[in-house]
Amino acid sequence: MPVIESRLDTAAPAFHDNRERMLAEIARFRALEDKVRQRSERERERFRRRGQLLPRERVELLLDPGAPFLALSTLAGLGMHDDDGVEEVFGGGLIVGIGQVAGTRVMVIANDSAIKGGTTVPMGTEKALRAQDIALREKLPLIQLVESGGGNLFRQEETFVRGGRKFFNQARLSAAGIPQVTVVHGSSTAGGAYVPGMSDHVIMVRRRARVFLAGPPLLRAATGEIADDEELGGADMHATGPGTTEYLAEDDADAIALAREVVEKLYWNDRRPKIEVPPARPPRHAAEELLGLVPPRHQTPYDMREILARILDDSDYLEFKAAFDPYTICGRGRIEGHPCGLIGNNGPITQRGAVKAAQFIQLCCQSGIPIIYLQNTTGYMVGREAETEGIVKHGSKMIQAVTNATVPQITVIVGGSFGAGNYGMCGRSFDPRFLFSWPNSRIAVMGGEQAAGVLCTVTEAKLQRAGKPVDEERIATLRREIIEKYDRVSTALYATARLWDDGIIDPRDTRRVLGLCLSICREGALRPLSPITFGAARL
Repeated sequence: MPVIESRLDTAAPAFHDNRERMLAEIARFRALEDKVRQRSERERERFRRRGQLLPRERVELLLDPGAPFLALSTLAGLGMHDDDGVEEVFGGGLIVGIGQVAGTRVMVIANDSAIKGGTTVPMGTEKALRAQDIALREKLPLIQLVESGGGNLFRQEETFVRGGRKFFNQARLSAAGIPQVTVVHGSSTAGGAYVPGMSDHVIMVRRRARVFLAGPPLLRAATGEIADDEELGGADMHATGPGTTEYLAEDDADAIALAREVVEKLYWNDRRPKIEVPPARPPRHAAEELLGLVPPRHQTPYDMREILARILDDSDYLEFKAAFDPYTICGRGRIEGHPCGLIGNNGPITQRGAVKAAQFIQLCCQSGIPIIYLQNTTGYMVGREAETEGIVKHGSKMIQAVTNATVPQITVIVGGSFGAGNYGMCGRSFDPRFLFSWPNSRIAVMGGEQAAGVLCTVTEAKLQRAGKPVDEERIATLRREIIEKYDRVSTALYATARLWDDGIIDPRDTRRVLGLCLSICREGALRPLSPITFGAARL
């Protein structure tokens, strides 16, 4: 059994410095996640007066106690639009994640109506679309807990057109045979009325649910007709009239109990093949040591095998072509019992590293083994020698293999993700099933120093061609501004705000998160569906 032997010196001063820096980064993103919860908590008394549960209480009541819940995109929209990224942190106005309900693994999307009434913001729309895409690909029933003031009219140009995709996805999910259960806790109006309208199973809360295309004020302005909320779009009207809802609930808790009952009566797991996962032995090295492993500067190398030793079952790892290229690390192992191939970076991706990875990807596809990418790359090798030895040709082979891989691919950015290395190591644009970031990670076309060097050189050359003097002070200012900008827009927080990942994770949780994602992918691959030509409709 090939076991990774760790050479990490946990007593070294550098280890302790790295650990303190990483703990500070973790504390920073956790504090921001707490800001979202605190922002929602402010409205507790108002919800109590209305006899309602807070959105997070609804989600907690929905989920099976003690079962894992993988929260996704918790800081979507951070520092964007009305989210100031400091005190007013909204999380995209949605609570999204994969959990278990009545023994069934599901995707949950809940409007956080305690934040600005649950109105739709641009990155909240993207967060919902990402959740729907995952539900479709991994064959997860979708449960939606709806209470929203609708689209933010001040941001309509950024949400209206793109937002229509949510209904497109609902139709596709239903037609694919993936059930959607929607609980309407409050307002679901205008375009939002189509959320329950296009769901397969709908539960509405009496005296709270409001579902209509035009509310009383708009109706009166448009047609002169006068009607109150209840007769226009109340739960009883929808149950006894058009049949938009199948179930009526007395309050939020009753609605959640009904939702759990509906999910249980889907008998979703009855046809699922039994999945045998061998008992998993823990790694031989502590996950806590991951905190001191990564240097603060991305230019400082470290051995990717040290990460593998702390996430793989029993630290057991069969390395592939170790002598062929030392910079791209490939091999096989298990994570929480699930077999996987792993590709990591110990430096730039060379010509040999590219073809090595491409071959390894093909072999994983041949064996039906999922691939995990651990990104810490400066990109593909550049220079005269690299070009003459075919880095473009060989790098293209790797990108071809990543693009067309037939097995699930999961990516974790544990350090730098620069240049085309982001592409070759299955970055966001290459559709990994899941992509997570460590809080120290960076994403950019290149480092700030390199970008400043390029742009300053170009500026100097332009001035010289024009016969103008080179202002050294101006060039120094330009250099400083470029570096500052790259430092600001390449952080993990900047990336997660824009959904370039599915969330930032504590490095110590990497094994648990990957194990859960591998389990989700494995179950989805084995689950049979009963697709229909059109989505199920109320006829």
